[in-house]
Amino acid sequence: MAAEEMIMDKSLRNKKIKKIVIRILALTLSAVVTAVDTKTFINAGKLYPGGVGGVTLLIQRVAETYFNTGIPYTPINIALNAIPVYIGFRYLGKKFTAYSCYTIVLAAVITDMLPSYVITYDVLLISIFGGVIGGFASVLCLWVDATAGGTDFISIFLSVKKGVDAWNILLAVNIGILVVAGLLFGWDRALYSIIFQYAFTQIVQALYHKYQQQTLFIVTNEPHAVSQAIYEVGGHGATILNGTGSYENSQRNVVYSIVSRGEARQVMDAVRKVDDQAFINSIRTERVRGYFYQKPTE
Repeated sequence: MAAEEMIMDKSLRNKKIKKIVIRILALTLSAVVTAVDTKTFINAGKLYPGGVGGVTLLIQRVAETYFNTGIPYTPINIALNAIPVYIGFRYLGKKFTAYSCYTIVLAAVITDMLPSYVITYDVLLISIFGGVIGGFASVLCLWVDATAGGTDFISIFLSVKKGVDAWNILLAVNIGILVVAGLLFGWDRALYSIIFQYAFTQIVQALYHKYQQQTLFIVTNEPHAVSQAIYEVGGHGATILNGTGSYENSQRNVVYSIVSRGEARQVMDAVRKVDDQAFINSIRTERVRGYFYQKPTE
């Protein structure tokens, strides 16, 4: 028995180490991609990506243009992240925030180290592909339970507390940055920056679904077993409704539940294992009012 426990402990320890290594590698890659995106696409197009990164670049360009002073990216970026990091530590999880801090600092340092490099002078191409690359870098962080920092902390906090799609909040906040940039440096780059931010947001929404919700209507002969399966996968409750099938005029049970969009496929697979004849209708949920269980970040 002791030998079996030792084997299990070793297996769990190896899984934990593997998870940490994958997490660090993903965050390192995200930091590198973010820095490259900043030094090639964002700087080349003189765009404003929004969030703390956008404010950092805005401050740098104001100092350079109006005061003829060059300020490094790293100290500004880290200082501006102080309040979001506090929110992360207080409400979102210490490990989550610590790994995010690793990404923030590494991305800032690499940004200062890398030389600027122009791939294309076409601002439209820069806006689209810069946004796509930046969005992918952000998703790399989110996949391993971290963020690239800044307004991501605030957006996730509001999403968890208010049940609102986090990335639409992020897009709204960034509009203020673009207005300031447009007033100071001209509206053409600010308008191109909207394209950048839209592409960024769409990539995040398409590839990361944890803070989005999905409504499931499940017609089944095993309503209690289905409800239990939903709970076991995501910790979500369900409501069992009584209905009448119009074709056979017979009684039917409908299980109604709202789950995280990222869990929806797992939930539907679990339901199929319980009742392979179940009819499942999955609908995108725009907003949830009331308590919705969200798996906590570490």
